[in-house]
Amino acid sequence: MTILVVLLILKIVLKSEKAERIISPISSADSFLPEGKPLLKYSFSFLSQKEFFGSKIKLEKILKDDQKFTSWLFSFQTEGKKVTGLANLPKKEGKLPVIVMIRGYVDVWAYKTGTGTRKPAEFFAQNGFITLAPDFLGYGSSDPEEKDILLNRFQRPVTVLDLLASIKTLPQADPENIFLWGHSNGGQIALSVLEISGRPIPTTLWAPVTRGFPESVLNYSAQLDDNGKIVAERIEEFKKNYDPKEYSITEYFDKINAPIQVHLGTYDEYIRQEWIEEFVAKLKSLNKEINYYIYPKNNHQLGRDWETVVKRDLEFFGKNSK
Repeated sequence: MTILVVLLILKIVLKSEKAERIISPISSADSFLPEGKPLLKYSFSFLSQKEFFGSKIKLEKILKDDQKFTSWLFSFQTEGKKVTGLANLPKKEGKLPVIVMIRGYVDVWAYKTGTGTRKPAEFFAQNGFITLAPDFLGYGSSDPEEKDILLNRFQRPVTVLDLLASIKTLPQADPENIFLWGHSNGGQIALSVLEISGRPIPTTLWAPVTRGFPESVLNYSAQLDDNGKIVAERIEEFKKNYDPKEYSITEYFDKINAPIQVHLGTYDEYIRQEWIEEFVAKLKSLNKEINYYIYPKNNHQLGRDWETVVKRDLEFFGKNSK
């Protein structure tokens, strides 16, 4: 009789533990999504409750063998899909700091692995930093992206969060010394990651997109062949079921806990100086740590002062290393 009682109690305990795991907002948060609102899982408040476990980073093939570093095509998993990217591994012993590099917008037809990050990534690798630049879904050798233009946008911070969680699987990497670098729309993604995670990851931004959603999308959609009609219609449809503020970086600046460095050229053809100055002023009003550099007569790529910019970033990363 005693054995039967023990087995019954054990069965009840195991059933209880299983039920607890199922209702956990971390392990099975998707089960709490209201019916008909699949994009709610990409809201900042929802993602901030999610735990990202990562996957194994695979070094698939060598793309370049430099005297100071080796460039690899690498891959990892995000939401069950494969994402590729460019990894630069310095030829140094010991655990090395890591910079996750997030590019800006590039047309798929013009893109190849490393576009938008290759030059600064190689500079940082030459100076002892591992660099990881994801292609994102639909680019490089990654799995295809979704047909929904907003879903594709919302997935990109998740991709970076999954990559950050995967760094621990890279033997050469020091998980205690991780940094973010973002250019243009990559800056918006980097800020999203900082706000969702709350992690104090030192971050440098080149001509970042700092406007809120959906303004940040509508500002540039007019340049499309249809003058942004499809994008505007999709956003209006989205607004019927969702609150755009839940997906907007401007609503969560207070969640940033990382030192930030910003660079902008006064001749930037995509980013207005007043947008960046509003962003910097807002973060300062929230007592956030932020450095802001302006480069006269420089464009979106900061080409005229490129060496100054990367050296300032190198100093920033060194200053914030543990």
